[in-house]
Amino acid sequence: MRISVRRFVYWLVLGILTATILIACNSVNTTRVTNNQPQAENCRIVKHTMGETCVPRNPQRIIVLREDTLANSLALGVKPIASVFASDLPLPSYLQGKIDGIESVGGYEAPSIEKMLQLKPDLILGNFYYSKTIYNQLSQIAPTVILNIPYPPPSWKEQLEELAQVLGKEDVSQKLINDYWQRIEKLKQALGNRHSLVVSVASTSSQYGIWAYGQQHFSGTVLNDVGLQRPPAQQGDFFYVENISEEKIADIDGDVLFFLTWEPENDKKALEKLKQRPLWRQLEVVQRNQVYFVGTHWHDAAYFAINMIVDDLFKYLVNTP
Repeated sequence: MRISVRRFVYWLVLGILTATILIACNSVNTTRVTNNQPQAENCRIVKHTMGETCVPRNPQRIIVLREDTLANSLALGVKPIASVFASDLPLPSYLQGKIDGIESVGGYEAPSIEKMLQLKPDLILGNFYYSKTIYNQLSQIAPTVILNIPYPPPSWKEQLEELAQVLGKEDVSQKLINDYWQRIEKLKQALGNRHSLVVSVASTSSQYGIWAYGQQHFSGTVLNDVGLQRPPAQQGDFFYVENISEEKIADIDGDVLFFLTWEPENDKKALEKLKQRPLWRQLEVVQRNQVYFVGTHWHDAAYFAINMIVDDLFKYLVNTP
């Protein structure tokens, strides 16, 4: 009889412990869902490259993991609380004066999970190229959307529209794109019959040599929208080609050459060496003094950068004698 009572007590205690553990686990899981996923009535389902996320209808504490996304968020009227920043390059000129109060969570390739956790965001915006491997970690911190920015990336318009859809700012993005097209039409009118100009876009760096930018590149789409021509080697559906040999430098010749200049000292030295080469001096565009050295905004997809490209086209193709 003692054995039976002892067994009864044993199974009773075991049952109570099991029930307690299950209740505790359920409480933890419920807390995690409540903390990281908004209630259904306060969010909307957004499909993205990694699945579906219930995005808050009016997120207040957004972290972005790409500078282009940061810039486009600002253009849409949304100011994130934190962002990644390129560790090897200075802040883009189009972001200067616009990021006061926005904290850094590190660089593109290794953003600080700990810092993001401390900031308690209600939405994280990653990108496919850099963020797909840490998506599960990010999702434990806050609802996370991985934007479709692989390599080569989609057009700047597509990137702006996708971000606007996530943030519920479709009307703002449409206005921004309409404003862009109005500027393009004004530029076309100002150019008159000069649409036949062959416009080349290139750059050089210590690591990748001479680059030429194709029609799929962000700058290439702007030139296409204006109706300007491209050199034969820059025609086609490609983003850019790198490591062009000096013997093929004629591939970057044209009526006008926009040459991107990079800030790192080694890249500046690479440009100075190129300018001393006889083959550079033999380019017709160099001999006619139609080379214009422009900033790296020509390489970016941010809405502000695209408008700066349009500014440069007005400056050098319309207003420069």
